[in-house]
Amino acid sequence: MYTALYRAYRPEVFDEILGQNHITKILKNQLATDSVSHAYLFCGTRGTGKTTTARILAKGVNCTSEGERPCGVCANCRSIKEGTFMDVIEIDAASNNGVENIRELRESVKYPPAVGRKKVYIVDEVHMLSTGAFNALLKTLEEPPENVMFILATTEPQKLPATILSRCMRLDFKRVPEEILAEGMAKICEQKGIEVSRGALRLIAANADGSVRDGLSILDQCISGGQKHVEREDVLEFLGTAGEEVFLELTEKVLLRQPSEALLLLEQILADGKDVRQFMKDWLAHYRNLLITKFIKKPEDMLNLSPENVERIRRQSDSLDLADINHGIIEISRTMAEAKWSTQPRILLELCIVKMATGLIDSGIQQQVATQVRRESVQAAQTGTQMREAPKAPAAEIRGPEGDEPGKPQRDSFDCDALWHAIFEEAEASRGSFNLIRSGTILTAVGDDFFSVTASNAAVADYVESNRRTLEDLMEKHTGKRRALQCSLEGSAKNENRIDTEKIARTAGQKLGLNIEIE
Repeated sequence: MYTALYRAYRPEVFDEILGQNHITKILKNQLATDSVSHAYLFCGTRGTGKTTTARILAKGVNCTSEGERPCGVCANCRSIKEGTFMDVIEIDAASNNGVENIRELRESVKYPPAVGRKKVYIVDEVHMLSTGAFNALLKTLEEPPENVMFILATTEPQKLPATILSRCMRLDFKRVPEEILAEGMAKICEQKGIEVSRGALRLIAANADGSVRDGLSILDQCISGGQKHVEREDVLEFLGTAGEEVFLELTEKVLLRQPSEALLLLEQILADGKDVRQFMKDWLAHYRNLLITKFIKKPEDMLNLSPENVERIRRQSDSLDLADINHGIIEISRTMAEAKWSTQPRILLELCIVKMATGLIDSGIQQQVATQVRRESVQAAQTGTQMREAPKAPAAEIRGPEGDEPGKPQRDSFDCDALWHAIFEEAEASRGSFNLIRSGTILTAVGDDFFSVTASNAAVADYVESNRRTLEDLMEKHTGKRRALQCSLEGSAKNENRIDTEKIARTAGQKLGLNIEIE
């Protein structure tokens, strides 16, 4: 029967373990000085070698070699490898998590080793034990018999009680770097006589995300077709999933305003069988990763990603503004909420991509602002008051065209929407994400020595102010004259109008001796 690669090439001695030198160094020294602990806690993400290291440590304490232990060739080492050694007991806490299971373990601990030097209990997924089971294990774990050792392994150490953590020597397994993982897979391919390109190995390592088992599983899938030569394209075909590379590429196409390329990429991803709703969740998680890396220097553990993938995300995050990430998270979240009850979630996702890549979000906000202005006008008419107009700049003293009277006051006229669009189209060439500032602003007026911008909220207003000089430079370039930026918040005109109305009501009430209330 065929044996999977991750089982066939499981390390048998410490030197064969990939990427965990900080742990193997400690354990090898403890074995050499006969100072092993009575209880260990191995923590780390899946596929990083926790159970494998536990078995090798069990070999080490029972190895009969006179040299470095474990040797991997003595009778005890071979027996532990084959799973027939009586004094190494492996327990799956996920399926044996009750108090009765731990009581049985406590009873068996009393008996001395039958063959080796130490009886070793390896408890995998220990965080799955019940509270009662943990309490039953406490005393035995703290003071086991002299020839008994416990090795606990878990992917979620935060779920363990503090009383358990304090009784164990904790060793944290790191994600394996892509370079080391690729080198390890290259050696396996060489032994099997299969030629795999460097690009294919790097792609497999990137999708393994620091897990040796995941990497070998992907490699196993790629070579299972019988071909003797594997290229990067073959790996992409076999993967059929959306790895971190896909989200980086899709986000980049959206930010560069390339909706057609983004839609074609989505088509390719979904054609490989990716679930639409799950893809939305993963894409939203990618934007969350962009947000986290913008503020945290070393977010590897927080994001649960390999250092290489974190570095890729950081590079993209550095090219984005916080407003870009904010709009992406909001729009994808809104699409997910709508898709929850829709029978056509793919169409909603495609619309989301088009809106993000073409600026339809911008126009939607402008329509909201225009609707608000019209609503305020109607309310003002109903109350018999006049809307407070935006301040107008004095007419510019300019010379008119030939035939006009020199010195006659005239006003420059601009199409505000077209001018605002032109300014950010040019800005996008030098800074790919700068155009997204439009998603929260509109150009409301261009005067002789100023131009007014309305921001949808305080965060956008702060963002505009931080780019004041750039906006004024671009306005000067497009209009031929230096103008000062005036930024205001949406709704401020409405508040000013109410203040004026209340002032008039108070004055009229004092003269007429009436109490006039404004609703």
